[in-house]
Amino acid sequence: MVVVEDPSQTRTTPAMPSSPTRPVRTQPTRPSGGPGLLELLEHLPDPRRRRGIRHRLPVLVALGLVAVLAGARSFAAIGEWVADQDEASLASLGLLAAAGATRPSESAIRRAFARLDAQVLDQVLGAWMWTRTHVVDQRRVIAIDGKTIRGARTAHRVAPHLVAAHDHATGAVLGQLAVETKSNEIPAVRDLLTCMNIEGAVITVDAMHTQGETASLVLAAGGDYVFTVKNNQPTLYAACKKLPWSKVPSRRGIGHRSTSTGHGRRATRSIKVVEAPAWIEFTGATQVAQIRRTVTRQGKKSVEVVYVITSADHHAAPPARLAAWVQGHWTIENQLHWVRDVTFDEDRSQVRTGSAPGPRPR
Repeated sequence: MVVVEDPSQTRTTPAMPSSPTRPVRTQPTRPSGGPGLLELLEHLPDPRRRRGIRHRLPVLVALGLVAVLAGARSFAAIGEWVADQDEASLASLGLLAAAGATRPSESAIRRAFARLDAQVLDQVLGAWMWTRTHVVDQRRVIAIDGKTIRGARTAHRVAPHLVAAHDHATGAVLGQLAVETKSNEIPAVRDLLTCMNIEGAVITVDAMHTQGETASLVLAAGGDYVFTVKNNQPTLYAACKKLPWSKVPSRRGIGHRSTSTGHGRRATRSIKVVEAPAWIEFTGATQVAQIRRTVTRQGKKSVEVVYVITSADHHAAPPARLAAWVQGHWTIENQLHWVRDVTFDEDRSQVRTGSAPGPRPR
């Protein structure tokens, strides 16, 4: 473990068993069983008038979710999917056949989704997805990032922007919130964090959210953070860059190096980690890391240097694990954003009414 006393000196000190460390709070492993989706959907408040209701709200929501997973890209397509299913399939989603019973129409499903409380629905779906995830090394690692639904933009309305919490290990979305029209991602991410139990979890975010208030919230909830440091925090960035990285050895325990190939490129990632010195003033900072990414494609080499700050100490986050957390953050791009854009064609969705643009299958 390298301890930095000032920008011009470094010294190496072995980690001692008696070294004081902040206790790492762990999370329970995946529970066995748990409530089913239909059971949890019963908690949704029904915004419809009682008079004239033919189908229960949990059934309509379940039908819509499964139809989208099956390839439906519009409410018209959802209605057609429902009309094409056999009774056994519909019964498994709670639509029980009865004398004179009819299948819900496209308009009935559309109206129900448009009037739903999207925030409550996201909480219900997040709770259900949480039971389908598991922890790695007794820590749940959660990436948080935002995405705009571009197709829902109109001349008089900005496109909805959603922030989501994504489990590194399973790719499940554990929570989601819409960003207020005249706000930005930063307060929305803090609101999302308060909706989840992050005790013992590790939260990874991009540089926009490297904020002292966000760090305080994560620590107060019993979690750890991994923040990227860029020029949007010029003082912190300059302090991280000023550290004497050339004097930090790359040996195991202080650094880590990995190489991967694919998509016509060779990428080498190396990380050096030092204890955060006192003169780097950031809430709860315990370690600072320098990550160097060298990518070779068609004989051309590019080098990118990134700085990371974390509240996890060297016992909880040795270099190899910290590097995995940082690299794992970007799974939210190809396991969530890419899936929504390509598989579910979300960016071309022009659903705009009420809450309908918000609820999406995970």
